[in-house]
Amino acid sequence: MTFDTVFKVNPPLRRPDDVRAIKEGLADGTIDAIATDHAPHSVLEKDTELDLAANGMIGLESAVPLLLDLVREGVLSPLQAAARASLNPARILGIPFGTLTAGAPAHVTVIDPNLSYTLDCNSFQSKSRNCPFHGRRMQGQVLMTLVDGRMAFSRMSP
Repeated sequence: MTFDTVFKVNPPLRRPDDVRAIKEGLADGTIDAIATDHAPHSVLEKDTELDLAANGMIGLESAVPLLLDLVREGVLSPLQAAARASLNPARILGIPFGTLTAGAPAHVTVIDPNLSYTLDCNSFQSKSRNCPFHGRRMQGQVLMTLVDGRMAFSRMSP
């Protein structure tokens, strides 16, 4: 057990058997949506005694490479991963997102699934740094995000 507050989340992180069960549920369709509870906290909220630290960790910058890990492991196909992270959550919430159909809002994330890099929380767009994956080698990165057809984020050169 670690007492590093970056790992203090609610619900708590689970044991390997629980992780295997989640992967089985994703593979067989029992779990049909994936989301991140992106919970950025300031250094003051996390750099304290464990019992006083805020629950949560930042999730946006690590979500795509971790989702792609599930594809590389064979848990999900690329299409299933995209649906579980976009189409299915939108359908469950009853909102018109997660699709590229004519007339639908153009919310698009462009990724390079093969781009390898070391995750550096100091380079995040967020002001928060509470990421347990800092320093981890990742594969797959968001290059650009469109919201309502407008570029909201880009790593790409103009």
